[in-house]
This record gives sequence, structure tokens and C-alpha cells, in this order.
Amino acid sequence: MVVGDVSTGTDVAVVGGGPGGYVAAIRAGQLGLDVTLVEMDAYGGTCLNYGCIPSKAMITASDVAHDAANAEEMGVYADPEVDVGEMVDWKDGVVDQLTGGVEKLCKANGVNLMEGRAEFAGNDRLRVVHGGEGQGSETIEYEHCVVATGSRPIEIPGFAYADDPVLDSRQALAMDDLPDSVVVVGAGYIGMELSTVLAKLGVDVTVVEMLDDVLPGYEADLARPVKQHAEELGIDFHFGLAADHWEESGDGVVVAAEDEDGDSTEFETEKVLVAVGREPVTDTLNLDAVGLEPNDDGFLETDDRARTSVENVFAIGDVAGEPMLAHKASKEGQVAAEVIAGEPAALDYQAVPAAVFTDPEVATVGLTEDEAGDEGFEPVVGKFPFNASGRALTTGETDGFVRVVADEDSGFLLGAQIVGPEASELIAELGLAIEMGATLEDVASTIHTHPTLAESTMEAAEHALGHAIHTLNR
Repeated sequence: MVVGDVSTGTDVAVVGGGPGGYVAAIRAGQLGLDVTLVEMDAYGGTCLNYGCIPSKAMITASDVAHDAANAEEMGVYADPEVDVGEMVDWKDGVVDQLTGGVEKLCKANGVNLMEGRAEFAGNDRLRVVHGGEGQGSETIEYEHCVVATGSRPIEIPGFAYADDPVLDSRQALAMDDLPDSVVVVGAGYIGMELSTVLAKLGVDVTVVEMLDDVLPGYEADLARPVKQHAEELGIDFHFGLAADHWEESGDGVVVAAEDEDGDSTEFETEKVLVAVGREPVTDTLNLDAVGLEPNDDGFLETDDRARTSVENVFAIGDVAGEPMLAHKASKEGQVAAEVIAGEPAALDYQAVPAAVFTDPEVATVGLTEDEAGDEGFEPVVGKFPFNASGRALTTGETDGFVRVVADEDSGFLLGAQIVGPEASELIAELGLAIEMGATLEDVASTIHTHPTLAESTMEAAEHALGHAIHTLNR
């Protein structure tokens, strides 16, 4: 028996329950709007269920095991036994707690939750197809719609994720038993984070990358310590190679990769992890029905209020373009809800931080020195190395630095780059400084707790001003 189509109405229909969609739904509910949130997989989206949170949980767990086994310098001798199945269970418990929290927060703010796949059926309506035999569908009539369908891993020719030895990031984070060896295709942030986890858990890791370095898009001096640490873990890098195909061989597989001249190199392995980036999900939406079309990069173009070219349709998060970051999605969701409610809200992208949870971590915000020069500023740069930080020395993690970029004439902070311990946490202070229009003098004159890693931001600002205390001035 198939349930017939049922029609309901709502002020705001949100398609996708990830960090953009559920924030938009909750904020709209707080503003007194009737909100319906449609999710086809799991509330919390890729970030909470399959990406940000589970990967950071596994990074933390692998760090604990690795650090315990490599602390002889501190007088600590240990040989930890790792049960990967229990580690994954712990990770899943963290995920379940957070996703359950999302559902509770939505309901507490009056958001109507609906499971199913939503597609446009006109300028003011969605058709929601429910999963399961005989579940049928229903129609949602809306005043405004927020598209937050997120992204998925890019699948490259010859490496279908449906094939047993080929893994995407989601599958890699769910393995109960680790393989002896893995070939990782891609040295971007996902590939490097997962390569580090696997290597710390004893897997033989080989990374194949088309470009000539790890973390493409980041400055070379930020990527260098990450690559060096990875090599110390035993990770084997091969640059300038594009993965072409794989074939079975004995107990494992052989991955073939070609250089720009067409010469092939083969790598024997047990599993293949493809981590070459993500692509926006728009093919599930029936965009023609509402008159929307993705741009050449597959994104839905929006203005500074998250509005698409269709007046009452908004797009946020990965589907709305780079940077594809959860916190950027959440901010866009908040702005979209406030614009719909008639609030004076708009997006400002000058201080969107980014972080890579490798070893060491990398974090950036604002402009680099080159970008500042290209935009017409006269940049002044200050830098403080972690090997001069008392707190870093007490943790045993001294590689890397904090760098600040400012306008020489005005002193206004324009950007910052960090590679080193807790970079993902330290970048927040510098993002706030940029957002508030703080100067180098503001940061340098702020008294920081001693001994902390955060003192390094103060020291970097002092270095830019020419009066650093704990490192040599220019």
C-alpha cells in the first residue's frame, strides 16, 4: 500500500540538515517563523556524521596512542595496545551524542523535522520522497526555501567507491579492522589528515598526488612541517602522478599512476583511499522546476545575503561555493534565516578561518603577504617560532610558527598563518582581531597568560612592530 501525496505549508523549507541547514532552521525558528527541515540521510549532515567530527575523534585517538608510544624523551615508556573496533565505537558514540543534540535543539526551537529526499516541484513547493517501500511522498508549500544539500566526495575514473578495495573518507573512518597498507590518492587536507591517522595506527601509507607538494593552496612554509612529520611517520610520497586504474593482484591490488609524460608507476597495496576533494550536491533537487542552474563549477551562485537568482530561494554551505567549510555554512545559514525574517543581516567573508588537523596543525585567516600586496597594501609581517615558546617546549611540539600580516601604514591586521600545536584554536584570536579592525599595537599590548601557546600571537605582533622580546627582530 502506497501512502498518497500529502500537502503541508510552511514559512521556510530548509533542504539539508547539516551545519548550514540546521543552523538556518533553528535561527528561523527563534525568529518566529514556521520552519520545516528536510533531511535525506542523518541530521548533522556530512560534518557531524561522516566528516569533521568523526575524523577529529580518530585524529585525537590516534594521537593518544602515538604520543604514548613515543614519549621516551620525557621519561615515559609505553607500548599501547590499540583496539580499532573499540576506537571506532567511541567515535560513533561522540557522533551519536552530537546528532541527537541537533534533533533536540531543532525540536526545542519549533522546527518541524521531516525525513526524505526533497526536490523542487515549482516556484513555491517541494516534493519530499520518503524512503522505504510504501512510504510515498508529500508536498511542502513554502514562502522561502533554503538549499543546504552540501557536498560529496569526488569520484575519479577507474576508482568507483562501490568497488571493495576503494574507499572514500566516510568508509575509511568506519573501518573496524585496519589494512596493512593503503594507497591514498590526494595530498589535500582530507588525504593528509587521514594518512596521518592511519600511519599513527601502524598502517603502511603511500600518498599519490598530481601536484608537486602536500596541501595545495597553502603556502609552502606552512606545508613543509606537515610533510616532514608525515615522512617521519613513514608515509611515502609520490608527486606529479595521477592515479589511473587499479587491478587485483594476489592478496591485494596494484594501483597504476601516470606522470604528465604518460609513464606509469605501480603501487601494491591492500586498500585505496581516494581523497581528491568534494563536489556540491545539486542533482537531487530538480532545479529546472524552480529555474535555477549551477555555474560552471557546479555551485549555486548567491549574493551577500545568501539569495540565489530566484527571489525566494537561498543557498548556503558547500552547495553555495568555496570555501567549503562547516563554520562558513553555519554563518550563511544564520544570515539566510535573518534575511528571510526581515533582519538587517549580510555576509562578510574577510575573516573566515580555515584549519587542517594534521601533525602539526595548519590554520589561516584573512590575507597572506602576497595577497595583501596584490590588493594594494604595503604589508608588514611579524613571525614567532614555536621553538622559542616556553609552553611549546613543555609540550614537546616545537615545529612551526605564528605569522601575522598587517598594513604598514595603518597597522591594521590583514591576515595570519599558523603551523604548529593547537593552530586551529590559536587562529580564533587573530580572526577576531581582523573582524574588529584591530591593529598590531592592539594585539601586542594585550596581556597574554604565561606560559601559553597564545603568547606567540602577541610575540608575532611585537615582531612586526620591531620590538619582539623572545625572538630576534628584523
